[in-house]
Amino acid sequence: MPIINRTAAALAAAALLSLTAPAAQAGGHHLSWGNCQDDGLDPRQRCATVQVPLDYDHPQGEQLTVAVSRIPSEHPELRRGVLLIVPGGPGGSGLNSPSSAVKRLPQAVRDAYDIVGFDPRGVGRSTPVSCRLAHGDLAMVNLRPWADPDGGVARNLDTARRIATTCAANGGPVLRSITTRNEARDIDRIRQALGERKLSAWGTSYGTYAGAVYTTMFPQHTDRVVLDSNDDPDPSRVERGWLANYAVGAEDRFPDFARFASAPGSRYRIADTPEQVRQVFLDLADRLDREPIPWPNANPEQLTGNVLRETMLESLHSDAAFPRLATLVLAALHGTALPVPSTPPDEAQQNTIAVSVGTLCNDVAWPGPAADYRGAVAADRAAHPLTAGMPVNVMPCAFWPYRPAEAPTRVTPVGPSNVLLVQNLRDPQTPYSGARKLREAFGARARMVAVDSGGHDAYLANGNACGDAVVTGFLADGRRPEQDVLCR
Repeated sequence: MPIINRTAAALAAAALLSLTAPAAQAGGHHLSWGNCQDDGLDPRQRCATVQVPLDYDHPQGEQLTVAVSRIPSEHPELRRGVLLIVPGGPGGSGLNSPSSAVKRLPQAVRDAYDIVGFDPRGVGRSTPVSCRLAHGDLAMVNLRPWADPDGGVARNLDTARRIATTCAANGGPVLRSITTRNEARDIDRIRQALGERKLSAWGTSYGTYAGAVYTTMFPQHTDRVVLDSNDDPDPSRVERGWLANYAVGAEDRFPDFARFASAPGSRYRIADTPEQVRQVFLDLADRLDREPIPWPNANPEQLTGNVLRETMLESLHSDAAFPRLATLVLAALHGTALPVPSTPPDEAQQNTIAVSVGTLCNDVAWPGPAADYRGAVAADRAAHPLTAGMPVNVMPCAFWPYRPAEAPTRVTPVGPSNVLLVQNLRDPQTPYSGARKLREAFGARARMVAVDSGGHDAYLANGNACGDAVVTGFLADGRRPEQDVLCR
C-alpha cells in the first residue's frame, strides 16, 4: 500500500494481469489492443502499452512502458471522447479500473466515453520498480511513522533512514524519475497515443493532485475534469501536507464510527454513547501500548496500540469497514480470538511502496533528520489524540539522497473553466479543509460539490444521490453548477 493514499486491492489484482498487446509509440495515433488476461475483468476491456521517456529532458533516450486499458463507448454514435481514470496512491494501479467503473457508471456516461485506465510509471504492468524492503518494513505501522508510546521518535528515525537508503540503492533511475509532473506528462502521451485532441478525466485521491497538475500543465488538452476526494495542492508542502491532514481527517470522521459502535442492539456495540466509544478506543490503544496481544500471521504479529490506531485509520475509509474495526476492538477488550488479519502480498506491497516513496520524496523537499520531530509529535498528539502524532513525524524523505529535479506545480485559475471537485465533508484521508485549498487554487476554473457524507471517495462510492447526480450531469451533458453546491 502507498504510505499516503492506498489502493492495495486494485494493485494486487493488477499484479496478476498480463498484457498481450505490442507496444505503441506515443503520438502514433494507433494502439495495438490485445487481451487482458486476468480473472473477473469485463470481457470488453482490452490492453495495450505506450512508450514514454525515462527522462523528458531527453525524449529520444531510454523509454519506459506504461500499460493502458480501454472499454469502448457502449453507443459509439453518442461518443464524446475518452474518460481517463487517474488512480489514487501514489502507487495505486488503475489498469483494471475500466472493468470496475462500468459496473457503477450510469449509462449516459458509458455511452459518452471510452473508459480508459492505466498503471502509472513504476506500477504494476507498467515498467515496475521495487525497493526490495525487508518483510517487516512492509508493515503499514512501520511505513507510517507511528511514534513510541512515550512519544519517542528514535525508532522512526532509524526506520526512515533504512527505507530511504534501501530504496535509493535498489530503485535505480526509474524510481528517481517518478514524480507527479512526470505522471502528467505520461498522461499526455497516453492522450496522444489514443489520437485524442482532448481528454476528460476522473481522478480520485492522489489522482486529484495528478489530475490538477495535468490540467495546469496541459490545460488546452482537457475536456471535462472530475476530481474526487481532493488533496491540498500547497506547493510548499504537497505530500507533507497530505500526511499532516490525516490528523484532521481522522477527527472529522471518527464520530461516524462512534455512532455506529454505540447503536442500541447492535452486535458491534462497544459502548452506550459515541463519546464513550471514543474514550474506550483511546484507553484500549494506551493499554495495548503497554501490553500487546499476539496476532498470528499479521505484520507485525502482535496487536499493539499503534497497530490498532493504524487499523482505525484504514477502517474510516468506508462504512463497510466499521464492523471489522469494531470486531477487533471487542475481541481485544474481552480477550477473545482476534479476527484473521488481512495482509496484502509482499510482492504487491514492494511495488506500491516504492512508487509511493519515490513520489513523496521526488516531488518536494522534506525537513531533514535534525528537525524537531519529537516536539512536533508531542504537540500533534495533544491536539489530535486519535492519530498520536504520526502525521507530523519523520518520513524516509528526510534521508532522501536526491533533491527534487523541479519545483512542484502551483495550481492556478489560469485555464478553461472545466473542473468539478466532489468531496465528502468527513473524509478521513483527504479532509474537506484540504479540499477547499484546491478549490481556492483553481478559482473560477472549478466548482465544488460538497457532500454531507463520511468516507474516502465520493462519486458512486461513499457520497449520496445528490452529489452523484451533479457529477453525472457534468460528465454526460456538461452541466456544471453556476456556484458551489452542498448536498445534504
